[in-house]
Formats: sequence, structure tokens, C-alpha cells
Amino acid sequence: MEYAERSYDGQSTGLSPAAAALAARCEPRVNALARRMARGVFEQLRGYSELPSDVKDVEIAATARHAMRLFLRGTAEGAGPDALEYFRERAAQRAEEGMPLHLLLHTYGLGVRELWRALREAAAPDELAPLAELAEALFTAEDLIVGAVTESYLDEQAALVAERQERRRSRARSVLEGRTPLDGPALVVFVRFGGSAARGAGSSPVATRRLLRRVQAALDRAFATETLALLDAHGGHAVVPGATRLPERARESLCETAADPDLRLAAAVAAGATDAPDAARLAREVVGIAAACGHEPAVHHLEEVLLEYHLSRPSEGSARIAARLAPLDGRPELVQTLRTHLAQRQDRRATARLLSLHPNSVDNRLTRVQELTGLDLADPRDVALALAALLLRETRPDEIRG
Repeated sequence: MEYAERSYDGQSTGLSPAAAALAARCEPRVNALARRMARGVFEQLRGYSELPSDVKDVEIAATARHAMRLFLRGTAEGAGPDALEYFRERAAQRAEEGMPLHLLLHTYGLGVRELWRALREAAAPDELAPLAELAEALFTAEDLIVGAVTESYLDEQAALVAERQERRRSRARSVLEGRTPLDGPALVVFVRFGGSAARGAGSSPVATRRLLRRVQAALDRAFATETLALLDAHGGHAVVPGATRLPERARESLCETAADPDLRLAAAVAAGATDAPDAARLAREVVGIAAACGHEPAVHHLEEVLLEYHLSRPSEGSARIAARLAPLDGRPELVQTLRTHLAQRQDRRATARLLSLHPNSVDNRLTRVQELTGLDLADPRDVALALAALLLRETRPDEIRG
């Protein structure tokens, strides 16, 4: 009659009665072996000595006993299809407690070695064949258990990381919306990704998550603290409790992390407990205004765009001012030329150089802008109107449509 036992995955092990008998002779030693592992063998592992005594004496010892009995009895009775579930649950528990994965896996490796030593000691000289069968079964069981443990640990770790990130995002959202007051001053940072990073992140949810994790980590490193970031594929805000200024090279670090040379950055201090929403709005608007004015990507400051900030404030006349450039709709090259020309203090040669155009081509485009809009770009008043219209259209598009 063919002998067919069951392994951890429910498949036939093909172990002989002699191998099963050898395994059965080792079972009375399980309790002593588990104590020796938990309080002796595993102590050589880096970090094991720092574990609480109850974890060693109760939980790790219990896992060792369960694993050995499952293997030794399974060779004779067959392990059930749910045999690995116990190890999965324990691995998730270890992940939640913060035990390093390398330490957890090393306990299984050393445990297998100790059980193998016990099997060798129990084997008679004429039991080499059954011992070889058990060795193969033991290593197969180790592969299955370690695979299940690793998968469960990493799944739980990923869930814990996602949970922590969501808690940070929720707190950041609450602070930025003014629902949670600050305990003291804080710096509110606004980050806007440039075209390359935004396109790359927008290509897939995985790419977006990777980008945001890297940027979150870079912010934490730059400020040497846990920042409260609320980011998406285009950028977003970060609140840094206790900070009042950007660290040196903060933008360079973020640009390198995001692989985005066009990243823009601004920051504002929230001095009062409920000032975070206003600081967030100010930082966002400073970046938007700097971009609308054609400023090169950088760390932008309110002082650099004071006039433009003032001109972009909404009023009863905002929609009418913005409408002065409505004739340029559908002509992005004219809008770009106007924006660059104003940013370059109406220097046609500098404008031509930045746009890779001949100065005469710049003149032709500006003439067309004047014909379509009726604005005289040699008149300071009309220049101010053009600048205000650009700012309103690009920083407050929803408001001026309303």
C-alpha cells in the first residue's frame, strides 16, 4: 500500500512509516526544545535580547512548539490545509509590534536547525534513509512557512504604513482647513511639481504613490521632523510645526528627490493657532503668481511679487479686467509672448532669447496682441492692465468666470 502523508500545503509528502516513526520519537522533546530556542539559541540573534520577556517565554516559545508539533505530527497524521494560518497571524502580530523582519526569519532558520539536530540525535545508525526523508520534508516545510511569514509580515507592514500615512494626511487636512488648531507657530510650505514630475506621476497610481512617498521623506529629512503633508500628483502643502523658515537647499533636495528641475516652492508662517489656512493660501498664491508672471522655478517669496500679488486680488472689476485678454483665447503663443515680455521688463531682445525667436517675430506677436486686445503696451496703464489680466486669468480662473 502506497504511503502518502500531507505537507503544510496539503500536498502529499510520500514519507515512509519509518520516517514517521522517527519523527514521533522526537515529539516528547518539543517543550524542552522550544524553551532552549526561546531562551538560549535565539539569544545569539542581533536584537533578540531586547525583546520583552513575555514575548520570548510565551509567544515565541509557543510558536516554536506549534511549528515543531505540526511538523512531527504532520508526518504521521497529515497537516491540514490551514496549517500556515497560525504563522501568518503571528507574523502580522510581529510586524505590528515592530519586530524586524530579519530577526523574525532568523528565528525560523535557527529553529529548523535545532529540530534537525534533534532528529539526527534520535536517529539510529540504520535510519539514515528515514532521516534523509525527514530532512527533505523539513526543508520543504521551512520554505512554505518562511514564504507565508514573509508575505504576511510585509502585507501587515504595508497596511500599517498606509494607516500611518493616512493619519498624517488626515491631520494635515484638518490643520489646513482650520479644524485643528496648532500648538505653536508652524511653517506652511506649498510645493508645485513641474511638467515632468506631474506627467510622470500622472501616468499611473503606482508612480504617483512612489513620488509622494519620496517627497514626503525628503520633507521629513529637510526639516528633521515629521511633516504633515497633503500632496497629490501636482503638488500640495506641508505643515511643519515649530519651523519658521525653509532650510537651506530645501528646494534642491526636493528637485533631486522628485527628479523635477521645474519644481516651485513657497512658504508662509502660521503664527497663530488658527492661521494655517491663511498661510497655506498665501504660499499657494505666491507660487501661482510667480508662475503666471513667467518667473523661473525657484523658492518664491511674497516680496518678489508684491505688486503682482496686489493686482491679482479679486474685486468687482476682476472679471472685466481679465476679459481684456479674452481675444487671445486659442492663441497660446501670443499669451506666452506677452507673459515673457512683461516678465522681462518689456525687453524685446531678452524676450526673443527666452522664446528662441527673432526680435522681429516678437514685435509681430506683440503687435498682434495689441490689435486683438486694444491694449497699448507702450502705455504704463495698459501694461498694468495686461499684467493684472494675466494674473487673474491664471490664478483665479473660476472666480473671473463667475
